[in-house]
Amino acid sequence: LMNKFTETKVPEVKADSSAETEKAGKEVKKRHFSTVRITTIIPPSTGNDPPVFQETDRIPSSPADSNARSKAMKMLKPAGKDTADKYRSAKQLNYNVEYSIDQLVTQIDFNYLNWSYQPFTGSRDPIFINPGFNALFMVGITDLMEDYRLTGGVRLDFNLVNNEYLFSYMNMRRRLDHQIIFHRQSVEEIGYYSYIRHKINELYYIATYPLSPVLNIKGTASIRYDKAVYLATDQVNLKQPNLDKYWGSIKGELTYDNTRNFGLNLYYGTRYKIFGEYYQQLNTSGNNMIVLGADFRHYQKIHRTLILALRLAGSTSFGASKLIYYMGGVDNWLWPSFDQTIPVAPDQNYAFQTLATNMRGFSQNIRNGNSFVVLNTEFRLPVFRYFYNRPIRSDFLNNFQVVAFGDVGTAWTGITPYSEDNTLFTKYIYQDPLFIKVQLLREPFVEGVGFGLRSRVLGYFIRGDVAWGIEDGYWRKPVYYLSLSLDF
Repeated sequence: LMNKFTETKVPEVKADSSAETEKAGKEVKKRHFSTVRITTIIPPSTGNDPPVFQETDRIPSSPADSNARSKAMKMLKPAGKDTADKYRSAKQLNYNVEYSIDQLVTQIDFNYLNWSYQPFTGSRDPIFINPGFNALFMVGITDLMEDYRLTGGVRLDFNLVNNEYLFSYMNMRRRLDHQIIFHRQSVEEIGYYSYIRHKINELYYIATYPLSPVLNIKGTASIRYDKAVYLATDQVNLKQPNLDKYWGSIKGELTYDNTRNFGLNLYYGTRYKIFGEYYQQLNTSGNNMIVLGADFRHYQKIHRTLILALRLAGSTSFGASKLIYYMGGVDNWLWPSFDQTIPVAPDQNYAFQTLATNMRGFSQNIRNGNSFVVLNTEFRLPVFRYFYNRPIRSDFLNNFQVVAFGDVGTAWTGITPYSEDNTLFTKYIYQDPLFIKVQLLREPFVEGVGFGLRSRVLGYFIRGDVAWGIEDGYWRKPVYYLSLSLDF
């Protein structure tokens, strides 16, 4: 075919010299032929290299038109001085780390800055200490390459005494991430005869190594200093010495998360965490505590944006000291209540306390013990997004959700929830001169069902729920919750 094109004769162009010169700068277009651009790379000149030509215009690619080909070659001219050399001789400069603010938070808050175990407040008057209404200020700065990050925050209580402070430094330059956190917190315990202020100082070192984009392992080493100060409300408390406790701990976590977020509080996929902790009191020999636990969550799409969310979580503590779990209520409950009628085992030597949530339909402490397990089920329906097939401009309507839920779980002491060592089955009655021990027949597991509404208002994701608790087969009166938190 190429030979055929080459043998094709081109008729002579009969025209004057001016017309011929005018056509020299024009493109010669023929049927079945395309026009291409000659691209010439200009290497650095060494003086011995042959002349290199630059492209000044486009030329026809027809191999048959020899006349046009010769004219196109005349349009090429020798290349001038290589002007690209100045980029080759550019001086390399070191990157100086410079930081800029990428996070600034100023808001009213109802949560702790760093969620850690609280000191056990006692079995005679058990209560979980909630942070209450406070002001949060937080700022985060990072460098241009996002290799380093500094974060500082303060939570100011309205009495300006029980404040909380947090400082964090992260090094994410390598695959192994390093983080150092200093946390200071003050909580107050109000007993029958004493007013105790706990001052807690914690220093953490955290190393995180990703095994894959969805799986990582994390190790944490920390030192904790708890100082309990008896306020001088009377002569007896004035003579009480301060109690100092030093704790060292290590923690290991395995985290998997392949969820995809397609809306606020709306996910697809699965995520879980398995962890283990070891605590050792440094200023007292033989006082240690071990905590093991896991949290599994799965989010299943049912239809369009209708989601079924499932969660199974459990944990246990053992050792010379233990961690007590108060089951009941929800996270970040704005006006929580605590059930004082459920006894706490006095012989378990509890050192710390925490919540086991969600268990809606009850107050905090519907069940307690050194172990817990809970199953949560939620149907989440973003109403307006489900029925509208177009973007919604209102942030409130776009994130408005109707939720139906059910919870079942328990917390216990002993090997199993039905073991005789479970404190739930024992009641002591003391009436001088009688001391009576009563064995009770109770169902350790409790259930809760209800519904709720969620949406974002003024930047806060607000959850309103009403739930009915079921204990020993009997339905309780509804309990209303208003909280600020996501997911479970």
